[in-house]
Amino acid sequence: MNIEEIREYCLKKAGVTEGFPFDEVTLVFKVGGKMFLLADLERAGRINLKGRPEAILKRREHYPGAVFPAYHMNKKHWCTVLTDSEIPEVELRAWIDASYRLVRDSLPKKVRETLGHEGNAEEIT
Repeated sequence: MNIEEIREYCLKKAGVTEGFPFDEVTLVFKVGGKMFLLADLERAGRINLKGRPEAILKRREHYPGAVFPAYHMNKKHWCTVLTDSEIPEVELRAWIDASYRLVRDSLPKKVRETLGHEGNAEEIT
């Protein structure tokens, strides 16, 4: 997936916003004001995703050349993924979905209720 495909996919999700809160090259996607995906526009093909610690470890073990501890982020809860690697697109989309859901589900109920329904994701780690 390229950055435009990732961007379009993320923006279809309920309550997602995009912006550049850190600099001009780090595109950040948020739900309810909380980050779930960061994309490095200078180094195309790199995104950071949030995940459950056990899921991140599985990803790193299964794709050692494509999934790494996230730079400048909590390495237990975030990973850097090379999107132009051997990871199948369906799996990459599932990881984006999981990151989105993890953040969305951690929001206060009142905030979640304002987001609407998210129905395009299956639970895949």
